[in-house]
Amino acid sequence: MSDQYDLIVLGSGPGGYVAAIRAAQLGLKTAIVERENLGGICLNWGCIPTKALLRSAEVFHQMKHAAAYGLSVENPRADLGAIVQRSRGVAKQLNQGIGHLMKKNKVTVHMGSGKLLPGGKLAVTGEGGKVEELSAKHIIIATGARARDLPKAKADGKRIWTYRHAMTPTELPTKLLVLGSGAIGIEFASFYNDLGVDVTVVEMMDRIVPVEDADVSTFLQKVLKKQGITIHTSTNLDKAEASDSGVKVALKAKDGTINEAEFSHMIVAIGIVPNLENIGLEDLGVEPDKRFHIKTDPYGRTNVKGVWAIGDCTDGPWLAHKASHEGITAAEAIAQELGNAEVHPHPLDRNNIPGCTYCHPQIASVGMTEAKAKEAGYELKVGNFPFIGNGKAIALGEAEGFIKTVFDAKTGALLGAHMIGAEVTELIQGYVVGKTLETTEAELIQTVFPHPTLSEMMHESVLAAYGRAIHI
Repeated sequence: MSDQYDLIVLGSGPGGYVAAIRAAQLGLKTAIVERENLGGICLNWGCIPTKALLRSAEVFHQMKHAAAYGLSVENPRADLGAIVQRSRGVAKQLNQGIGHLMKKNKVTVHMGSGKLLPGGKLAVTGEGGKVEELSAKHIIIATGARARDLPKAKADGKRIWTYRHAMTPTELPTKLLVLGSGAIGIEFASFYNDLGVDVTVVEMMDRIVPVEDADVSTFLQKVLKKQGITIHTSTNLDKAEASDSGVKVALKAKDGTINEAEFSHMIVAIGIVPNLENIGLEDLGVEPDKRFHIKTDPYGRTNVKGVWAIGDCTDGPWLAHKASHEGITAAEAIAQELGNAEVHPHPLDRNNIPGCTYCHPQIASVGMTEAKAKEAGYELKVGNFPFIGNGKAIALGEAEGFIKTVFDAKTGALLGAHMIGAEVTELIQGYVVGKTLETTEAELIQTVFPHPTLSEMMHESVLAAYGRAIHI
């Protein structure tokens, strides 16, 4: 006899556990199935512990530049073991917090590997191979994703690392190659560079952080080179050979030139693969999309009735906050299907999902880049304001960066915002709220921004788009 639920969520990452909590709030009898750690990759091995590592690197960076603030710090030293221990402690604390939230919201937790069965059933294989069968009117797949493996450079955890190895190193690399310049690659490049490692970044596209606005990519590359990071764009890994002493690689440039080099370690950060193996999708006939993620409608429904999917196992962008929002949307849509007339789920507008990269300097963006807006046929007004024109930025000693805004010249609609500099990952939400509210330049121009703050640059960037900037 199987345990009966209204909803079972397979996976407890930022999409899964949020979906479970929202479903429980709506009165649904809810269970969550997790094979490893509550909180999933983001909380245990991704977003949160990496930010703890980056915070340590940021503090160390400031210590090394204390003289610029009139302070004296003699011979600052980074303790790699203590840095990693702090990061793992942060992850552990939040993992325990998710367990508390499950109890508080009366969500039943089943630890083990889940597999979907016909008829709304799910088999959970726990410790010692013990199998329990659950059943539910609805099942949400929230199994997330993992680092994409590269056949030419198989991760061994010793010399060739994925992000998980890079988060818990037993030794500090002396010379590090980072393959891929997306958010994960650039964050680790920044982290290890701040700790004094000789870092090289290789990117197959013609610019680093290629999903960002071209002006941001150009500025970041200039700053990272100034910090001592070597960058090769339009370059592919031709081969890699790991040994006890390091990794020998052959790098192929756009013109076909092969350059050989040797590194102590290498991080492969070239994308993700959804965790969809052995969970019964093929038996149920769940349809994949063109990238082999699960295909869903805007509310998370798959082509199989009663089966839903959210987060990194579905279409991108593959971000924790996107997964959480999808989880709420799916939970509300399920509650509506089960007869709750008081909920009104809204599909996620992907143009309003912010992206953040926590390198030094930080990057944050929302909406269309200038190039994408032009491709879409918009007539544009573009504003740009530099950090050097902001009093708070100068006082902080963080005068490198800029804020760029892109508007529809005909309607005044904010199409996109792109930032690079100190604390922009906190600032971006102002523009996200504005876009969600369908704000035009008129409301933003009339908004009063506090002084002295970094946020004043957001106002100035809007003013600049309309030829009205005050402080430059």
